Amino acid sequence: MHHNLSDHLIDLLENIYTNNAIDVDTLTVANQLLQAMRLEPNANAFCAPKNLWSEQDVVLITYGNTIKNDETNHLSALKRFTDEHCKNITNTLHILPFFPASADAGFAVKDYRAVDPTLGSWQDIENLCVDYHVMADLVINHGSKQSEWFEQFCLANPTYKDFYYTADPKADISRVTRPRTSPLLTRVETADGERYVWCTFSADQVDFNFENPAVLLEFVSIIRFYLDRGIRIFRLDAVAFLWKRVGTSCINLPETHLVIRLLRLLIEHAQPDAVVVTETNIPNRQNLEYFGNANEAHWIYNFSLPPLLVYSLLAGDCHYLKQWMMSMPPAQNGTAYFNFIASHDGIGLRPTEGLLSEREIDRMLATIGNFGGKISYRTLESGEVKPYEMNIALYDALQGTFAGPDGFNTERFTCAHAIMFALEGVPGLYIHSLVGTSNDYEGMHANGDNRSINRRQWQSDELEALLSKKNHHSEVLSKLKALLAIRIKQPAFHPNATQFTLHLGESIFGFWRQSIDRSQSIFCISNITPKKRALPLSAVNLIETENWFDLISGTPLSDYRGELQLAPYQTLWITNSKQAAS
Repeated sequence: MHHNLSDHLIDLLENIYTNNAIDVDTLTVANQLLQAMRLEPNANAFCAPKNLWSEQDVVLITYGNTIKNDETNHLSALKRFTDEHCKNITNTLHILPFFPASADAGFAVKDYRAVDPTLGSWQDIENLCVDYHVMADLVINHGSKQSEWFEQFCLANPTYKDFYYTADPKADISRVTRPRTSPLLTRVETADGERYVWCTFSADQVDFNFENPAVLLEFVSIIRFYLDRGIRIFRLDAVAFLWKRVGTSCINLPETHLVIRLLRLLIEHAQPDAVVVTETNIPNRQNLEYFGNANEAHWIYNFSLPPLLVYSLLAGDCHYLKQWMMSMPPAQNGTAYFNFIASHDGIGLRPTEGLLSEREIDRMLATIGNFGGKISYRTLESGEVKPYEMNIALYDALQGTFAGPDGFNTERFTCAHAIMFALEGVPGLYIHSLVGTSNDYEGMHANGDNRSINRRQWQSDELEALLSKKNHHSEVLSKLKALLAIRIKQPAFHPNATQFTLHLGESIFGFWRQSIDRSQSIFCISNITPKKRALPLSAVNLIETENWFDLISGTPLSDYRGELQLAPYQTLWITNSKQAAS
């Protein structure tokens, strides 16, 4: 146990740089980090884990220009939309990279300290921070090849000479885990001659060299800059790839975990209510490791949920979803799952490894293809390519079952969200799910990127006109808002409240939540099929001395040993009314 912050930092730095080729003065680096974050070296190193969130926390995920107006200030249009439609149901905005960028929809950042002028200004971000918690991306693994930093690297400026990770093109990189099919190494000419830079994601996204402590210091300075502007939640993008060592998989290395621990330590001392989120699209067991011992991520993305829930609704069978749920450990104090079923990216397939068979994945891929979706691939060590993610708008992904499209699109889509909103963890709702956006083929073809199929940019007036009429967009918005309005009032939906999986057969998916003070229980039960299903209440174990009713319909239950008929894709949130009304 370290008594002061300086000693703890030095210990972490010594472990990070033990096998580093560069000689690192850890005391000097520790002092520089403390100065950058404006922290006292003798501050108490220990921060007791706290749950900085409640059932009222709901995250809306959006780009800064998903809602556009005729002006250049799209962030103000976003604020108008959220104030009108979301202010009473969500308190947090995840604004995807709002910085000047050259590629990958903002994830090839050119300047980490500027706001893209086509979106707005720092004042717009600060205005959003007044009314919402704002999650910002720290694109920490790589930066734009078109940045000033990279230009200085090519000029062999001593400050940036070792800022990016390079490798000998003859080195053995066969074991490197790839999320893409593009070449890993890109040749560039510098003032020092030819060099090969490491590009995990694309030739325009060059990986930083964290073996150089100046890179760590730069990002800590950026974190301080964001804190000063009101940012309180930090999403560490693609952080699993942060540390490289030739001859290894270059993913999930011990140094990566140590760097995250160091960043959390600094952030929670500088801003005790700030939250660190790791974005690691990897197999489930590896993903769970990013909690550390409640000393790494506060939240981890629950990456296995989207593909498993989509599979369950397509199949009308929750066997694999239940199996996974029962294997998931409850989050420790000071940590929580970040649940989502749609985002700006595709529906990842790596998180299904060990959870679904190849046959089941192939069946799902074929159905998604029939529903207008696309598949993105990655390269294996053998050189073979393998499906990496499904690219499709969630509303279209749930237009039917394995048997084909049917008439239950909105019901199935609403059911998926009712399940996600009720699960242990903090829910994240993609703005395109909130308004039921369908596949954007025009945007996908214009950008030449499969992921653009689910990144439509709405003109503000066009979207408002749609939402004012009777159609699936307004219906989805109304249904999801109604569910969230209920959710945020239930203590049993606290992100760290108890959760147990129910066994109600393969056609009915259910789980039990209990508030931390044990005063409220909610049985969350969903018919995941397009047929009516009977639910024997004796299987739910309702305590007879309590009064129970369904939160969604408001219907009270009377015969606790009777049977309920669930309509296709109907969800019940059965609670003890005394606590729910308090």
